[in-house]
This record gives sequence, C-alpha cells and structure tokens, in this order.
Amino acid sequence: MGHAETKVFTAHVPLSLAEKVDRLAVRLDRSRGWIVKQALAAWIDQEEERTRLTGEALADVDAGRVIDHQAVQAWAASLGSDQPLPRPR
Repeated sequence: MGHAETKVFTAHVPLSLAEKVDRLAVRLDRSRGWIVKQALAAWIDQEEERTRLTGEALADVDAGRVIDHQAVQAWAASLGSDQPLPRPR
C-alpha cells in the first residue's frame, strides 16, 4: 500500500493536552503523530456529519416537511382533555 501525500501542520496545544497525547502514544505504542491524526480525522468526521444532518434538516424546512409549532402546542394541550386532537404529522 503506497503512502498518501502528507503535509506537516504545526499547532500550539496546551501542555496538559500534549501530555495526554504523549501518555496515549506510550500506552498504545503509537507515535504522537498517529494519535493526532486519528483524533483530527474523528473530529472532522463528526463535524461533517453534523453539517450533513443540519443540511437535511434545512432541506426539510425548505420542502415544508415540518410540523407547525402551534399545532404541536395545541395537540399537547388537548391531551388531558375530553377531546384530544390527533397527533400532528
């Protein structure tokens, strides 16, 4: 398997964080760079997923696939009454 192109990033991190990275590197028998790369990749995946989900939610709003807030409030208020409203869709 060939090596992907790489780029060196320099980042100033708090000493406490650097020490945690060093301890993990020792415990996992990995390099400091490997730990940082894993952490960065995981964080970026999480952010991309959050962005994707936000985009889907906004698309739902644009397409009118939302339940009106007042309809939900009216339904909730009707639950304890003699004539509960059907659940809003």
